[in-house]
Amino acid sequence: MKKLVAFLVVAGFAVAMVACGAKKEEAAAAVETVVDEAAVKADSLAKADSIAKADSLAKAAAAEVK
Repeated sequence: MKKLVAFLVVAGFAVAMVACGAKKEEAAAAVETVVDEAAVKADSLAKADSIAKADSLAKAAAAEVK
């Protein structure tokens, strides 16, 4: 009886693994989406940093003129 229960448990896990294992394409697409979003965020942060730097340089130049 123990062997039968153990076999059924192992068979259940095998079926679960096979059922969940076919989602490699979806996982790859999700990773690609996250990477793309991170790249966009990094790009926008770089733009914000350059704008802030230009703003501080403009303020410094305006302060020198006064």
